[in-house]
Amino acid sequence: MTTFTAPGLSSDTASTVTTLLQERLSALNDLHLTLKHVHWNVVGANFIGVHEMIDPQVELVRGYADTIAERVATLGASPRGTAKAIEDDRSWDDYSIGRDTAQAHLGALDVVYDGFITSHRDAIAKTGDLDPVTEDILIGQTAELEKFQWFVRAHLESYTGELATAGQTTESGAAAAARNA
Repeated sequence: MTTFTAPGLSSDTASTVTTLLQERLSALNDLHLTLKHVHWNVVGANFIGVHEMIDPQVELVRGYADTIAERVATLGASPRGTAKAIEDDRSWDDYSIGRDTAQAHLGALDVVYDGFITSHRDAIAKTGDLDPVTEDILIGQTAELEKFQWFVRAHLESYTGELATAGQTTESGAAAAARNA
C-alpha cells in the first residue's frame, strides 16, 4: 500500500477492499481468457452467431478488468494483472472444454457465468458497508454480466422455458447436456 487512499477511507478499509478487488481482477482476467478460448474453439451449425456474440463480451470484460485495476490503484494498492496473479488468486478450476459445438460451449459458459456472477455478488455484499463506490462499480458490472448470461441461456432454452443444462453444476456436465439436447 502507498501512504494514501481515497478520501474518507481508512488505510485498513482500503486494504480490505483492494484485497477483494485483486481477486475480482484475476477472475475478470481469467473470464476474458475463457471467453476468447470459447471464441477460438467453437464449431458447428451455430458457429458464426456464437463466435460473433462472444467478442463484445470479451471487450466488455477486458474493460471491467481495467476499471477494477484502476480502482485498486485509486485506493493506494498495486493491481496485479499477470498470469501468475490469476494462478495465485484462483479458487476455481480452469475452463475444461476444448474444441466443441456451440451448444456445448454455451452450456459450459452458463456454468462459468453462474460461478462468476455469484462471486461478484459476494464481493458486492462485502464492499457495501466498506466502500459504496466500489460496490457501485461491481453492481454495474454484474448487471451487464447477467445480461450476457441471458444471451447464453437464450441458446439453451426450450420454448417451454427450460434450460437444456438444468441441474448441471460442472462445465463438462453442462456441455454434455447441451450437446445432447
